[in-house]
Amino acid sequence: MELKDRVALVTGASSGIGLATAKLLHQSGMRVVMVARTAAKLEAAAAEVGTGAVAIACDVGDLSRLTWLIDQVVTRFGGLDVLVNNAGVHYRGDMLRHPPEALAEIFNVNLTAPVVLTRIAADHMRAGGCIVNVASLAGKLGVPGSAVYSGSKAGLRFWALAAAEDLARRDIRIANVNPGPVDSSFFDSDIQGVSNLTFSQPMSTPEQCAEAVLACIQDTRSPVEIDLPFASGKLATLGYLSPRLRAWLRPALERRGAKNKAAFMRRRGLS
Repeated sequence: MELKDRVALVTGASSGIGLATAKLLHQSGMRVVMVARTAAKLEAAAAEVGTGAVAIACDVGDLSRLTWLIDQVVTRFGGLDVLVNNAGVHYRGDMLRHPPEALAEIFNVNLTAPVVLTRIAADHMRAGGCIVNVASLAGKLGVPGSAVYSGSKAGLRFWALAAAEDLARRDIRIANVNPGPVDSSFFDSDIQGVSNLTFSQPMSTPEQCAEAVLACIQDTRSPVEIDLPFASGKLATLGYLSPRLRAWLRPALERRGAKNKAAFMRRRGLS
């Protein structure tokens, strides 16, 4: 896809992977629409991205607002070429720590909203357009302490893989980026709830995730999946295929993860 002057909508764009993606797409010549819940934080992020970046405050978990959101983009730009479903929610630790409503919110934001937003956007996307979902390695292999999050990301991944055929009829591609742990503020609100197993894998940066999103946009295949890091993706697949090997490796991975988590907390002043 020729990127110059194409229109991209990025959800969860006020920080982390979403902000890094908005910056990279803007630098690549795209017209970027940034979406997040908090207007003031989003507008500051849009100013950081640069001239021409458009901020639209919207909670994608409010499904009734998604048609309005796409209408705003189409009215301003005449169409849409790329949708990056990045917004996500995670309440960490044992699922029984949290009220049922919080668990429902995880599925609503992480899975239902991308499906609904993609369906609405598809009616306005130009031929050759692309949907990119920021999923997770937790959607390839369930992570203890992230049961509901893992389920939501697994659903997102498998929906995308199956939806590729439907979207291809309108010449729209779809892809998943599956990061492991990412060095961002996503952990900071409940670091104690993050499992040691999560920290057993090398961390990616938001910028590396953004580069993977861009690679998906530029790839002509559909569906496409990119795991970050690559080796962690292979390990997750192997663990899924061999539960016995997963059980054998888990104690060593958790010990390594505990050390990595302690170092991360010290580095970010969270200990």
